[in-house]
Amino acid sequence: MKTGKISGFLSKALLLPAFIALIYLSACNQTTNTNQNTTNETAMQDEGLKQAKGDLLEGYSRAICYSGFRSGQHPDRGEGAINPSYQEVLEDLLIISGKAGFNLIRIYDSGENSEMTLRIIKENKLNIKVMLGIWLRAELSNHETCEWLTEPIPEVELQHNKTLNLLEIEQGIALAKAYENIVVAVNVGNEALVDWNDHKVDTDTIIAYVKRVQKDIAQPVTVADNYRWWADHGAELAKAVDFVSIHLYPVWEGKDIDEGLSYSIQNLLDIRKTIPEATFVITEAGWPSIASEFGERASEEKQSQYYKELLDWTSKMNITTFWFEAFDEDWKGNPDDMMGAEKHWGLFNVDRTPKKVMLQFSKDQQ
Repeated sequence: MKTGKISGFLSKALLLPAFIALIYLSACNQTTNTNQNTTNETAMQDEGLKQAKGDLLEGYSRAICYSGFRSGQHPDRGEGAINPSYQEVLEDLLIISGKAGFNLIRIYDSGENSEMTLRIIKENKLNIKVMLGIWLRAELSNHETCEWLTEPIPEVELQHNKTLNLLEIEQGIALAKAYENIVVAVNVGNEALVDWNDHKVDTDTIIAYVKRVQKDIAQPVTVADNYRWWADHGAELAKAVDFVSIHLYPVWEGKDIDEGLSYSIQNLLDIRKTIPEATFVITEAGWPSIASEFGERASEEKQSQYYKELLDWTSKMNITTFWFEAFDEDWKGNPDDMMGAEKHWGLFNVDRTPKKVMLQFSKDQQ
């Protein structure tokens, strides 16, 4: 009996390694298949979104949005503007093109500050190219879908805005011509098409404005708006513009950092289904370092992670991407909430000190 038990035990002992090996091989095969499926899925996404090198705006994959308002400064909100000085803008541009390493910026209008920014670049021979903005005011009253418009915009104001928009278009054309070696593209309207904005303009009107600008300048012309609008409604406008300009903000749609890149890629795939032949430029994408609206989903660590993941991927895909934004702007958003997201998208604080993402960038460059 003892011998039989020992013999049986030895038989089982000899079989056990083989059984374990079989389980291990099965697990390895499952892991390999899972990894292969993930690789294939990523490859399929890349195949649908990868652009040619020539599709990069001025050859740059990495770009940034710039507005120079510091603490105590702001655009005209009804009682006049308090604008940054020549020296302050020069300091910003030296930071952007130096410490931050950006040579392509986006500015949002064709007003006084934008003209000064272009002049500073030219006079100081800075290695910076510019996507110039043409800001469009409301031509439609969007009070039914914009939560902060509490009453209709008066018709007389809407008509006056149309006159101001035409003047802004002429100013944009003039600046694009005067600084032809610096301005590499012109954007007509910023988020003027989405339902939640307070400066809505009809799509056909924007198409007409795009054609007006294209007629008079050599640079490509585009329109910047949220990815969802492009995916749902953008086919006709895409035919008019020279490239499609897209805004991506996963955190605004409830996503945390673990889904930041994958959700952004899906946003672009959604547009690609609607507009299969378009060239893409991401004209805004970012992650706030602080946000009362998002709690722990906002932090400098998560901002740094999204920055690296997104810009590494878009560089591989040859998609020019403007990070939003260079500097925090504390005039934005709710004046009673200094922790609000609108104030904290910058790579640098409002006092121009670098956040973790830029400290890491500096280390990587050493």
